[in-house]
Amino acid sequence: MPPTAGSSPAVSTASSRSALSDPSCAAPSSTPTHRLLPSPAGRIHLVEQGSGPLVLLLHGFPESWYAWRHQMAALASAGYRAVAIDVRGYGRSSKPEAVEAYRMLDLIADNVAVVEGLGERSAVVVGHDWGATIAAMSTLTRPDVFRAVGLLGVPYTPPGGPRPSEVFARMGGAGADGPGAEGPGTGDEPGDEPGAERSEAGSSGVHPHPDAPLHPHPHPQEFYISYFQQPGRAEAEMEPDVRGWLAGFYAALSADTMPAPGAPDPHFTGAGGTLRERFPVGVLPSWLGEGDLDVYAAEFERTGMTGALNRYRNMDRDWADLADWAGRPITRPSLFIGGERDASLAWLADAVEAYPETLPGLLGSHILDGCGHFVQQERPEETNRILLDWLASLPA
Repeated sequence: MPPTAGSSPAVSTASSRSALSDPSCAAPSSTPTHRLLPSPAGRIHLVEQGSGPLVLLLHGFPESWYAWRHQMAALASAGYRAVAIDVRGYGRSSKPEAVEAYRMLDLIADNVAVVEGLGERSAVVVGHDWGATIAAMSTLTRPDVFRAVGLLGVPYTPPGGPRPSEVFARMGGAGADGPGAEGPGTGDEPGDEPGAERSEAGSSGVHPHPDAPLHPHPHPQEFYISYFQQPGRAEAEMEPDVRGWLAGFYAALSADTMPAPGAPDPHFTGAGGTLRERFPVGVLPSWLGEGDLDVYAAEFERTGMTGALNRYRNMDRDWADLADWAGRPITRPSLFIGGERDASLAWLADAVEAYPETLPGLLGSHILDGCGHFVQQERPEETNRILLDWLASLPA
């Protein structure tokens, strides 16, 4: 991985053994506290631990604040105010009914409201999966509030490039009239393409990258993001057995339980099929205990899956909304941690290579050897050590 212009960020490949003796999972310095803060969504639920500089933690799909359970105590013990939220539509946070209420700019506004509601003027923001993209866009559009950004799992790609729905339809092998043609968040966007005059190497800050290779299947398949578009369709697969669906999804993307090479790809569905039929059955990844699964399942059994899925249904809207930032780098200090076996790295390999231009403030890029998608849960000690070292290196 090339160094950032003007600096030499640490690039490492690590295994879980390297952190077994690391003290970064120290005992908590305070008790976690649950709070509700007003936001444009209505209310945002958060869990807070420790005091000091604010570190805002954003989870991905399909998770909750609980995805950061291993980081909260370590951050608090190191002298930080760790705050993990339930993103709009998840957990105990508000869930607006309108699909378009889940646009990226709305989620950014929620993050700003949380910082202000906590009585702070700025924060370091760290996200995983969708949380990484939300963290990146928050820092890109509001660098006055977010002074540094940590990205886990999903690399940064600047806004711009082709319409996301077209990219995802290509990845599934579908033509203009095939699966996904209706597109994520279509129906209220202008017809011309924001950033069309710019390089198509960017995207709306979401995975997968527009330049990712088409999926080489002999028969048309549907990429999961396209599959998620029609309201009610994915819910009909997930909600009859939320716990079972989540268990299969987590297993499919974790390094120790993901399908073997050559098995049907769980990111795609066959004609008339479901995602779940490609998930592993009867096995949980080593990072996920039965009690952990119960926590996640209980939240989605209570709320349903629509709030979480509505994020995916706004990607074309985001593409239009973020046109003014097309092609722009994030200049604030940054960090990337990825899993070597995470499909996001394969899809977004070019984005990682472009970091000298897109993340000129990059202070470290770490690929964890043998790790899957759920970076901070699969490798908590390593993630904590990297995060704490990075936070300590940031300007006061």
